[in-house]
Amino acid sequence: MLNIIRLALACLLWLWLPASQAADSGWLQSPQNQHAKVRLRADTSNGVETRVLLTVELEKGWKTYWRSPGEGGIAPKIAWQGDPPVATWFWPVPQRFDVGGISTQGYHDRVTLPIVLKRPIPRQLAGTLTLSTCSNVCVLTDYPFSLDLSAPNDAQFNHDFAQAMGQVPIASGMVDSVRAGYQNGELQISAERAAGWQQPELFFDTLEDASLGHPKVSHNGAQLQARIPVSDGWGEAAPDLRGKTLRLVVSDGGVAQEATLTVGAPLGLSPVSGFPLWQAVLMALAGGFILNLMPCVLPVLGMKLGSILQVEHRDRRSVRLQFLASSGGIVASFMALALLMTLLRLSNHALGWGIQFQNPWFIGFMVLVTLLFSANLFGLFHLQLSSALNTRLATHNGNGLSGHFWQGAFATLLATPCSAPFLGTAVAFALAAPLPVLWGMFVALGIGMSLPWLFIAAWPALALRLPRPGRWMNGMRLALGLLMLLSSLWLLSLLSNHIGKQLTLIAGAVLMLGLLLAIWRRLGWRTATSVMLLVGLALLIGSFSAGLWRQPLHDKINWQPLSEQAITQALTQHKRVFIDVTADWCVTCKVNKLNVLMRDDVQKALSADDVVALRGDWSRPSAAISAFLQQRGSAGIPFNQIYGPGSPNGEVMSPLLSRDAVLQALSTAQGTEP
Repeated sequence: MLNIIRLALACLLWLWLPASQAADSGWLQSPQNQHAKVRLRADTSNGVETRVLLTVELEKGWKTYWRSPGEGGIAPKIAWQGDPPVATWFWPVPQRFDVGGISTQGYHDRVTLPIVLKRPIPRQLAGTLTLSTCSNVCVLTDYPFSLDLSAPNDAQFNHDFAQAMGQVPIASGMVDSVRAGYQNGELQISAERAAGWQQPELFFDTLEDASLGHPKVSHNGAQLQARIPVSDGWGEAAPDLRGKTLRLVVSDGGVAQEATLTVGAPLGLSPVSGFPLWQAVLMALAGGFILNLMPCVLPVLGMKLGSILQVEHRDRRSVRLQFLASSGGIVASFMALALLMTLLRLSNHALGWGIQFQNPWFIGFMVLVTLLFSANLFGLFHLQLSSALNTRLATHNGNGLSGHFWQGAFATLLATPCSAPFLGTAVAFALAAPLPVLWGMFVALGIGMSLPWLFIAAWPALALRLPRPGRWMNGMRLALGLLMLLSSLWLLSLLSNHIGKQLTLIAGAVLMLGLLLAIWRRLGWRTATSVMLLVGLALLIGSFSAGLWRQPLHDKINWQPLSEQAITQALTQHKRVFIDVTADWCVTCKVNKLNVLMRDDVQKALSADDVVALRGDWSRPSAAISAFLQQRGSAGIPFNQIYGPGSPNGEVMSPLLSRDAVLQALSTAQGTEP
């Protein structure tokens, strides 16, 4: 009797042991990675194929990766021993992890991956699983395993396999339709679902030579749309994805569907902004209006004063017409910018506010324009269009309106290196919108900038209260001419990035010599000498203060090149990150540098051991910086953002920095020490 009991206990123990229930590796761990353990089980009960379950358990705060990890990471992989079988992996719906601007796709806590092997399998199935796990650091671990397929089958396996397959996206039935399009570094997705959307998510397989960022998803009723920033991952221009095959997963409310699409032409999606169109229009009006107050619009203010001084007929009608003409020039110039953005979009080029100042031909054109305006204010000549048009660019006696129109137009072009509160948001909204909305937004920007002009046109009495024209106007015109001349010289200095400093100095010397000779012949030696002395004094002051505007010698900050990898690396080391995207042609950037970044307390804060300062120079076209700004919904500079343990998603600063705002954001980013 005792022997029978012992035999029964032995049988029960044999049935209970996991290794004897079925082909089971048991839980495997590595001495090099105590944060993860894996288990492989196999079943051959159907006689046609071998089914395998790979289970991964992770400690809290650790993750592993989907079949397409995203912008970082490595998917799990098995190197089979002997003749490798034909393995089909099934992937449950992943999650998205975003750290420092890097978007990855994977799993945390626990995940089970079903695998089906088609080829006849030997009795011993062996191989090595390579698993990448990440937290603040990443560990790549190998797990050798061996499964005895001759072991008895386990009834629990069928249940576990069916449960794991239930987490795999279905092939159809969830989404009614889904389309993909591409334009200018942006992948676009449009999907319809009759049941509506709750909290949809999108996951993408890797495309050749392309890196897909975090999708911006919006939905309204049955409609879903998403925009995904695209780069090549190496700082070069984003590849054209049109015609390529895209494999994606759409997930919502515990249900997911996988789809394979061919990327086509742009879909013409409405902007993904988090606010309705009417709010964007109000932002455009406010941003355009505030643009009048920005430091880089100082030359524009001179042109406005010049317009007022030319009002010699002191009647309301002439004043109103002149300021309406200037407003028309501003709006027309913004429409010209909208046309430029349209052409760039259709030709799949980068879009951004002020990017025309990256083109040396445009800068040269603006140098000549401001120089001609300066010469006009000096009284050397009056610019005229062709006789066929029978209009004049600038007129005596204020009878013509074309001069006021062109003043408004060129004033706008001079203002475009600036960014202002509300302006960046409005421009980003416009550049992401369909073309009709883009044009409407740029018209709203033009109306916003022309509001002061329209205000005077509505109440001409404001202009009529100015003193009557007299000899004092000659001095004022000379001062405005010098102001425009300095603007021309500043624009000329921007060419040094394209043609070199030596050629820039030669060009400047030739222009100045020609202008001074013209002044000498036109106004006489006394006036010419006065102009030469004033210009010489301005250049002397400018030479002594140039260090304040171009890479100051007392800048103690250890600036590093801007990249997404640098942000991620700093965050993994629990450091704070200060980002500064600037350009030589951005006057607001220089004002921020002089008034905020050069201050001793800010310098000290940015030089701390736990702060990494990253700077991107957008003086010349850069696909990497364009993609960086686009991923953050920005279309212009200056752009400043602060990351840290307390600000893992990054805090975007106002275009006009303040000392208190920078120091407070740096303090918030520091967070609490663990």
